[in-house]
Amino acid sequence: MRRASVLVEVHVDEAAERDFTEFVAQRTHALFRVAYALTGDQHAAEDLLQNALAKAAMRWTRIEGDGEAYVKRILYRDCVSIWRWRSRRRETLMATPPEPRADDGVDPDLRLLLIDALRGLPPKQRAVLVLRYLDDLSEKQVAEVLGCSTGTVGSQASRALDKLRRHIGPALLTRLTEVPR
Repeated sequence: MRRASVLVEVHVDEAAERDFTEFVAQRTHALFRVAYALTGDQHAAEDLLQNALAKAAMRWTRIEGDGEAYVKRILYRDCVSIWRWRSRRRETLMATPPEPRADDGVDPDLRLLLIDALRGLPPKQRAVLVLRYLDDLSEKQVAEVLGCSTGTVGSQASRALDKLRRHIGPALLTRLTEVPR
């Protein structure tokens, strides 16, 4: 079955286009961090962010209030939808190794352990942790973004943190008790 491509031409006034362009230039880095935290993969994060910005651009003149909150809501909802329909891959193959990170004082093995643990969480639990602890939103704000009750946010966060403790705890304890040679 072949899908038909549709080209939609949208006329936007110059002020709205300039406003959206400035928003993208100023907030793309922060929005990419959120997308990366949600997906755990650079390319998937880029795609997720690009789609969210495209959706926001189509509605930019009708968005009331904070445009960044609107784009983040699109990111969270689209990411959960993608997780529902796409099977997650354990490994991302790349043509070349990624550039080494600058030394930020964090143990790279610990960072990889945490990333692996986050990838093992169900989509909604991961979204709750990103919203609560990366975006520093209250339970009420997270509930509004995800369209659920504050009780659900609290229980999802509690379960997610418990899973992280169980996953990371033994590995971290083993690493701390190893004797360097």
